[in-house]
Formats: sequence, C-alpha cells, structure tokens
Amino acid sequence: MAANAEPPPARAQARHLLHVFPGFGVGGSQMRFVALADALGDNYVHTVLSLSGRFEAAEFLTRRAPVRLLDGTVVAGSLPNRILEYRRLVRRLAPDLLVTYNWGAIEPALANLAGRTPHLHFEDGFGPEEAERQLPRRVWTRRLALARSDVVVPSHTLRTIATKVWRLNGRRVRHIPNGVRPRRAFATTLAELGLALPSGRVRIAWVGALRPEKNPARLLRAFGSVKDDAVLLLIGDGPEREALEAEASRLGLAESVRFLGARDDARDIIMQCDVLALSSDTEQMPLVVLEAMDAGLPVVSTDVGDVRRMVAEPNRPYVTPCTDEGLAAALTALVRAPAARAEIGAANRRKAGAEYSFETMAAAYAALFDSLAGQPR
Repeated sequence: MAANAEPPPARAQARHLLHVFPGFGVGGSQMRFVALADALGDNYVHTVLSLSGRFEAAEFLTRRAPVRLLDGTVVAGSLPNRILEYRRLVRRLAPDLLVTYNWGAIEPALANLAGRTPHLHFEDGFGPEEAERQLPRRVWTRRLALARSDVVVPSHTLRTIATKVWRLNGRRVRHIPNGVRPRRAFATTLAELGLALPSGRVRIAWVGALRPEKNPARLLRAFGSVKDDAVLLLIGDGPEREALEAEASRLGLAESVRFLGARDDARDIIMQCDVLALSSDTEQMPLVVLEAMDAGLPVVSTDVGDVRRMVAEPNRPYVTPCTDEGLAAALTALVRAPAARAEIGAANRRKAGAEYSFETMAAAYAALFDSLAGQPR
C-alpha cells in the first residue's frame, strides 16, 4: 500500500486513528474529516485508507493536520480473503481507534468483529439503491458488523433507521449534527467565471454529484416555470452530465442554465446566489444546506432526510414532496418574492449560527474520539 510523504509530527501522546473511506474523493464525509483533522491538530495522528484509491479530498488538508494516506485498491480477492487482509492491516497499523465510513467500508468493520480495536462507524446516507427502502442483505450485514461498535449519524432520520431498522443499541448510536464555520467573504466572483449570465435574474444554485439519486433532472423540469426570471447554476460533475445537458436543451433552458462542473469554490458561488435548490431522492443532513443557511439564502428542497428540521420555520413551506410540481411551485413562489427571500435567508442564517456551529460539532467529536481511543485493548 503506497503512502504519501510523512505527515507532520504529532505529540508523543497523540492517539492514532485509522479512517477507512470507500473513496477519499470530494464529498460530505471526506470534507468533514478534512476540517476535523485541522481542528484537532496534533492531538491525533490520522491514517486515511481509501478503498477506491481516490484522494481528491487530500488537496484540502492543511499542514496542521497530521495525515498519512494509504491506497486500499490492493485489497482484492474473495470476501474471506479481503476480510483477512483488512484484519492483518489493522493489526499491523495498530490504531487506537478504527473509524469506518458508510456502507462502502463495511468489510473492514466486519473484519474487526473478532478484533480488540475500538471501532467507530459513520453513516451519512445512502446511494440510489437504498433511496426508497433498506435492502435486507445490507440491513443484516450492518446489524452484524456494527453490533459491538459505536455509530455516529448526523440526522434524526438516520438515528431512527439505525435503532429501529438495523436494531443497534441506542446507547451506542450517537447523533452529532454537522456544523459549519461562518463565512462572510468570498474569493471567487461570478464575474470572473465568464458565465454570461442574463442580468437582473434571480440566481439559483444547485450543488452535488450529477448522479441519479440527486435527481438534477427533476430540478431542470421544475426550473422551466421560472426560466425567464431566474438562472440556474449547477455545480458538480458526474455520469449524468451529458444527458442533463441534452435535457436542458430539449426543455429550452439553454439560455438560463449553466453547468459549472466540479469546483472547490462552490461555497463562494453559493454566497453570490439568491436561492439554494435541492432535488434529491435521498439526503440526510446536507452540508450544502448549512452553507446556504450561513450565507443567508432560502432553501427550496425535496422533503428528504432532516432538511425540514434543518431550515428555519419560515423556510419549511418550501420543503416539498419529491415531485416536479412541488419543486416548481416552491421555486416560483420564492423567485417572485424578494422580500420573502430576504426574511427567510436571515432566519436561516440565525439558525445556522445558533444550532450548527463547527466548534460545537468538533468538540463533540473530540470528546468521542478521546473516549473511544482510550478504551483498554
């Protein structure tokens, strides 16, 4: 397993955490880890194992974060062989705490069942195959793999699933909401992107991977109701992009829709928009919603995960059923009501500051890591 350059030295008493990600591309759980690794400083030393061999999120690691990267693509063969290899790896690295992320890292969790390494599992959400219902095989696997583990979820919805569907011990399922640092200035301006946006229109931002479960096609269809009054900026990339560009053209939206691709300055762009839109079939506690709330934006979203709980009370009428019609009605109402946008955005910013601070989240994780990493082996 290839490793990156040696990380900065940690304190002699620093705890060693082994983080196993399905992939270390840019995503919610990966970027949360990046921020936490920086905030925790030299109290911990981290090893990140990427099972896919992707490491795009590593570009955002700071020099303050003592992180080593390992490529996990060499773990192959049958399931028993992979389990054995993961068990050997954990034994060789001897972490104080094994930390796994989502379904894609469930095999290392299974490999640790007979081990003595304390284990913490993060569950942040599901792919398209579990957007509408839990797959029985995965339910039983999680029930087995996580039976003696501590589990962290960011949403109330996921906590209910973990305790009622997976039947995990409620005392070991921790609800720690995501948090964001406030930001009032941005570096990238829309003007320098050369988007040739029609002037005087409401700017609607959408951020995510262009994949089926994010359902950007639903947003394109809903956006047709406001295409003459707004512009839609789609930030992200993925396998659906070509089909979505064709769909935008078919719907006559070419003048009003811009595909910006994957960007590391998405938050800068959000801060210069008027509305955030989500069209997903499945979410839990999207970080982009918190970033939009901090920027003082109203949110139009399908009613998935904890989105309705997250936004301020005045925003909740614009969290709609997962239909084109519901999303279109919410968009139309907000695009035509600048005063309502300002009022809702201000309420969202207040709530983000009061309930979703990064410092509160980081303190909760530090306390949990200290507790679990200090367990006798």
